[in-house]
Amino acid sequence: ATESLNKVPMPKASSALLLTWSDTFPARVLVTGSSTGIGEQIAYEFSRLGAHVFLTARREEQLKQVAKKCLALGASSARHIVADMSDLTAAQKVIEDVGNSLGGLDYLVLNHVGGSEYFGPFKGDMAAVSRSMTINFLSYVQLTISALSMLQESQGSIIVVSSVSGRIGSPFTLSYSAAKFALEGFYSSLRRELHLQQTNLSVTVAVLGYINTDNAVRIVGDKIAWAANPKEECAQEIVKGGVLRQREVVYPYWSLKPLLLFKEWMPGLIESLMDNTL
Repeated sequence: ATESLNKVPMPKASSALLLTWSDTFPARVLVTGSSTGIGEQIAYEFSRLGAHVFLTARREEQLKQVAKKCLALGASSARHIVADMSDLTAAQKVIEDVGNSLGGLDYLVLNHVGGSEYFGPFKGDMAAVSRSMTINFLSYVQLTISALSMLQESQGSIIVVSSVSGRIGSPFTLSYSAAKFALEGFYSSLRRELHLQQTNLSVTVAVLGYINTDNAVRIVGDKIAWAANPKEECAQEIVKGGVLRQREVVYPYWSLKPLLLFKEWMPGLIESLMDNTL
C-alpha cells in the first residue's frame, strides 16, 4: 500500500497559497478535530495540494462528508476514524491506524478541542480542569509521542493549533487557557530539543484569535465586540506556515502582537478592556 502511495503524481500547489511542495510524493496528513470548523478547512487545504488525508473526530457522518469533499478537491486519498480524545488509548489507536493505512506520516495536525461546556465563571470544579487538560493537552502529547518515530523517519512536521488564551490568559476560560499554556510550553520545548539533537522535524504553533467556527460563535459571540475572522483564511495561513516549517503562525496578526505590546507598556490595560467587553 505504501509503495502505491509514493507513485501518485502530486498536483501543483494553488497560487493562492504559494507553497513549496514535492512534485513526486503526496504528503500523508493526519488532521484531528476535522469534522467541522478549522480542522475541516485544514483538511480541504491539504486536499487541494493532493495530499493523502486522514481525518479523525467524534462524529462519523460529518467525517464521511468531509472525506467525500476532500476527494472532490483533489486529495489522493481520504480516510477517517472516529475517536474521542478524552480517551488517550483511542488517541494511540488513531496513530496505529494511520501507520497501517498510509505506511507513515508527514504532517501531524493537532486541532481538536473539548470541554467547551465548562466555559464560564470558574467554580472550583476539578473535574472540568482534568477533562480540559486531557482533551486539550494530554491527548495532543499522546498523539505526538505515538507518531514521533514516523515523523522522524519522514522528516515531517507537527502543526499545533493553539490560542491567544495560551499567551495572555482569558477570564471565564480558565481550564481551556491552562491547557493552551501547557501546549505552548511543551511544544516550544520539544522544538528546541529536536533542534539540539539535530533532528529534522519541524514544530509549528498556530496562535489564533477569534475565528468564526460554530463553537466559537456559540460560546463567545454574544460576549465580545470583535468580529470573527474567516475559518477558511485561517486554515490557509496554518497550512502555509506548516508546509514552510515556520515556528509560529499568528492569525489574525493583530490579535496577539498589539496586545503583547500593550501588556508590556500599559499593565492592566488588557484586563480593563476585557472587563468592558466580556
